[in-house]
Amino acid sequence: MEDILIRAGQFLLSLTLLVFLHELGHFIPAKLFKVRVSKFYVFFDFLFPLPKVLNFSLFKKKWGGTEYGIGWFPLGGYVQIDGMVDESMDTEKLKEAPEPWEFRAKPTWQRLIIMIGGVTVNIIVAMLIYMGILYYWGESYLPMKNATNGIMVSDSLGYELGFQNGDKILSVNQNPVEKFNEFTKILIIDDAKTIEINRAGVDTSINVPDDIVAKILSKSAKTRRLNLIEPRIPIEVKELQSGRQAEKAGLKVQDRVVGVNDVPTFFFDEMYGEFQKNKGNEVALQIVRNGENLTLNVRLDSNGTIGFIPEFEYDKFYDIAKVDYGLLSAIPGGIRLAITSLSDYVKQMKLLFNGTAKVNESAGGFISIAKVFGTEWDWFRFWNMTAMISVILAFMNILPIPALDGGHVMFLLYEMIFRKPPPLKFMEVAQMIGMAILLGAMLYFNGLDFFREFFK
Repeated sequence: MEDILIRAGQFLLSLTLLVFLHELGHFIPAKLFKVRVSKFYVFFDFLFPLPKVLNFSLFKKKWGGTEYGIGWFPLGGYVQIDGMVDESMDTEKLKEAPEPWEFRAKPTWQRLIIMIGGVTVNIIVAMLIYMGILYYWGESYLPMKNATNGIMVSDSLGYELGFQNGDKILSVNQNPVEKFNEFTKILIIDDAKTIEINRAGVDTSINVPDDIVAKILSKSAKTRRLNLIEPRIPIEVKELQSGRQAEKAGLKVQDRVVGVNDVPTFFFDEMYGEFQKNKGNEVALQIVRNGENLTLNVRLDSNGTIGFIPEFEYDKFYDIAKVDYGLLSAIPGGIRLAITSLSDYVKQMKLLFNGTAKVNESAGGFISIAKVFGTEWDWFRFWNMTAMISVILAFMNILPIPALDGGHVMFLLYEMIFRKPPPLKFMEVAQMIGMAILLGAMLYFNGLDFFREFFK
């Protein structure tokens, strides 16, 4: 229960902050261009997207001609700008002659700036967050070239891809892979055809199966996290499980396992393989303790385990790249990360549209988003996720769907081209269709989450 509350708390804080800033992106240019704003709401004070259903707010206060409030339905927010067809669907005033303070009375270029203000702010916010992350925490990663012991295949799809334990990854599509933890992402979104590796000292190439990305996406949708490979690291005891065979046999923290029954096992995958061959049997475990070679006799249980947790912190075995950023260097670095995040997200969306990723497996609603936040309150993870969600909000809102910012932009572009706005009735119908699409999408994606959570 505590894990759920922590995840939900992080998600709501992130969403509230981003919704407020997004709506502020519309509000500020509207005020600058002297357009009257009737309402500024974080979250909806109605059952979105049904503007006449369950109309109430948790808080509201009128000031300077604008009603500021917090709605009860936490799916977004809105600013109600006089003189435009918006979420409230209050179109009676639009049948009269425009007043000077109304949105429709302003030049097209001003209205366009108002409408793209929210998306613009979302991108700027992502850039600023990434700048702050780089400035405060810097950047740490394991360079692929520093993984000198090669890889350990950590999922069956890694074997299906053609990897073997100990392979050293050189490049994908002849492009060097700089960061170890980005390999799976590169494989998925960069249309990988070949992976160049070094196997047992010989350079060779793996042809990527046509269906492997679809399989990876399907599996990762179920697990919500999937690493095909891990750096291959020596076996060092990090923690002993009380009362288990390892503790009884005399194994100690920081011991290094180097053999099983005189078979050399310098890496976890090698030890695991020998353990699986000897389930339920007693084995001679060769270890190194403080530079001294020792042998311990220990009995494996029926699962082939003895009850210790190995060390998996890569920086104990490999040189981690640490890049510190000053204030000036963090600015271009933050811009780069925001642009890269947006580009990666667009590539992922293309996988949905071209059928590589299945919508019913890869897509999700608020539960899926909340689950990406950790079960512990980690500010580094929180701000990374908030920046990523800000990028997603920018992309989704600029889609040319009526009821989204992109839909309004589409109407304004029509007006700029044909020198007249679309008919009011057309915009009303389009807005209703757009809201119906959003309602259907909301029910579908959150329904997928509900089904996965309670019926799978």
